[in-house]
Amino acid sequence: MILAIETSCDETAAALIDDAGRLHANVVSSQAELHARFGGVVPEVASRRHLELICPVVQSALDEAKLTFDQLDRVAVTQGPGLIGALLVGISAAKAIAWGKGLPLVPVDHLLGHVAALYLEPVRLEPPFLCLLTSGGHTLLLDVQEHTSLRLLGTTLDDAAGEAFDKGARLLGLGYPGGAALDMLAREGDPGAYSFPVARLDGLDFSFSGLKTALLYAVRGLDSAELERRRADLAASYQHAIVRALVEQTLQAAEKIGARQIAVAGGVAANSELRRALAGAALAPVELCTDNAAMIASAARYLKPLNPPGYLGLDAYASRQLA
Repeated sequence: MILAIETSCDETAAALIDDAGRLHANVVSSQAELHARFGGVVPEVASRRHLELICPVVQSALDEAKLTFDQLDRVAVTQGPGLIGALLVGISAAKAIAWGKGLPLVPVDHLLGHVAALYLEPVRLEPPFLCLLTSGGHTLLLDVQEHTSLRLLGTTLDDAAGEAFDKGARLLGLGYPGGAALDMLAREGDPGAYSFPVARLDGLDFSFSGLKTALLYAVRGLDSAELERRRADLAASYQHAIVRALVEQTLQAAEKIGARQIAVAGGVAANSELRRALAGAALAPVELCTDNAAMIASAARYLKPLNPPGYLGLDAYASRQLA
């Protein structure tokens, strides 16, 4: 039985999973409302909130699974990438639990975790496959040959797709976090109303900064009444351009490496238009797209644990360079 902890950004999460991949509990406490007033995540505020939530969230997961600390075999935790202060809260809690019970500890990369969400029910995907991992902090095309091996094919040169969604939502007055709100509003609009640019790059990389600027100028060109009238069309057209960029590069990557299976994971994988556009792909369950500990537990099944006291010096990292 693996207890996993995830605190890389603004979700405090804990999950319990067995080696067969059966999920026994998955608890997530979001700080979205706390950070909404600031228009984005404030790292120090997030860290302090994690300190308040970590013990209740872990206990809630144990209660949901009807388990105790004495029934654990391993502890897993997100080591990075993410906000250093936030990550250290989770790592400290994981160390304390593992050390207190004499258990091994499994440090997990957050990106590997997102991919590992695809190994759980109901998807149960097995490598090899091409994965589009797209979230608020990352937009990556990954060649997944093994459970623990990710080869980078393409990445974003500026904003991640999720960041582009959030910034677009802010320009349209939808608040933070805005990806889901923009998706909802776009359903009422015409995706062909505005012709927003899709970056054409050599290779398999992405760029969303030009698209974001195009939306800014489109919004500035409308008075308040016209903006209100055209808001849904702007949302639909902007979303369509983001999804088009993601889909075109993904299909190009699949052709380039001869991938037989495409998969999509990460927070943006919950976007309704992206899921329709890649309906033939293996799609992570919506509840496992955003940050959660179930994906960290899933990845931990395939990683070598650190035995005590070897993990006491474990540190967090803010970013990871995939080769």
